[in-house]
Amino acid sequence: MLNLLSIYAGRGLQGTVIPGCAETFETGSQERSERSERRRFTDRHQKIRQFRQGDVLAMPAGLTLWFYNSGEEPLITVALLDTGNEVNQLDHTFRNFFLAGNPYTGGQTYYRQREREEEQSPKNNIFNGFNDQILAEIFNVDIETARRLKGRDDQRGQIIRAENFNVVFPYDEEEERREGARWEANGLEETLCTAKLRVNLDHPSGADVYNPRGGRIATLNSQKLPILSYLRLSAEKGVLYRNAIMAPHWTINAHTMIYVTRGSGRFQVVGHTGKSVFDGQVREGQMIIVPQNYVVVKRASEDQGIEWISFKTNDNAMTSQLAGRLSAIRALPEEVLMNSYQISREDARNLKYRRDESRVFSPSRSSSWSPRPKTFGYALDVIKSMME
Repeated sequence: MLNLLSIYAGRGLQGTVIPGCAETFETGSQERSERSERRRFTDRHQKIRQFRQGDVLAMPAGLTLWFYNSGEEPLITVALLDTGNEVNQLDHTFRNFFLAGNPYTGGQTYYRQREREEEQSPKNNIFNGFNDQILAEIFNVDIETARRLKGRDDQRGQIIRAENFNVVFPYDEEEERREGARWEANGLEETLCTAKLRVNLDHPSGADVYNPRGGRIATLNSQKLPILSYLRLSAEKGVLYRNAIMAPHWTINAHTMIYVTRGSGRFQVVGHTGKSVFDGQVREGQMIIVPQNYVVVKRASEDQGIEWISFKTNDNAMTSQLAGRLSAIRALPEEVLMNSYQISREDARNLKYRRDESRVFSPSRSSSWSPRPKTFGYALDVIKSMME
């Protein structure tokens, strides 16, 4: 399945094996003789990518993936699996398979089948279904090695502890800066083998919308990460300081899945019939789904603010606001507002111009949701954000 993976905590290495691409990473040693000098390669493999907290990784369907936690803290991720994409030729059931080990052993598995008989049947990695002799022949190895590929006696599950893990990968701060820079594609210079698969949305310098008293929004679409045009997905990272509000808006061309990564707040969602379909508190670890053309407004809690990662089902998701400098209300003539809402011209002007911020609003004095925090609270939120 096509998916986007957000790194909530931790750091590590990730490999994506793309069929037909060259093994461009290699290790080896120099061998010298009296007449010549040659290089002997000990290992060759496809590109390895580093990731860290705040990264969003694009994972095309059907590719072989592996992850390694290279840090000192647990690696925690949030993933969107798009089973409704046209790449899925079966049905809307999530399916994956493993190349190694016995991943369905023990309590680690997250693989959930809909049919009871599938749940009760034993499951192993993909090599388990092949004949030992065939495996030995196609890999040109002995029978014992072929049997070990099946992992029948491996009880470690999906997540294993690597005893020795010394892979080769470059680490260059300039390369990271280059990856973080805005890149414009002309359709010629990027192939799937060299495609950029990672963008970090955590750092404040990468924000697309920033309000020092309200928070920031960073978006990731196919303009920034071209492979998303193939996945037909996009993402958004939001940070609201205490009591700040994100302008009420609807997504014109996509559904939205919002996962709260830190803090808490109040969300209200209104459907196309004008009825409130959700109005309540949300906190870290909770997810809310906002259908296309449903309006959502978010407000951070008074004590700690709120952060979230959103996944959208369009690689260039477009939103339209109800309030603020970029809103639909702001773009309408005063006469239209006066006649539509039966209000005076003064009220129409106030409706259009009293909120001059774009998407992230600082708290209002007249807020009925919660009292306005002190100035020190704003400063503390900004400092914490810049230190992350």
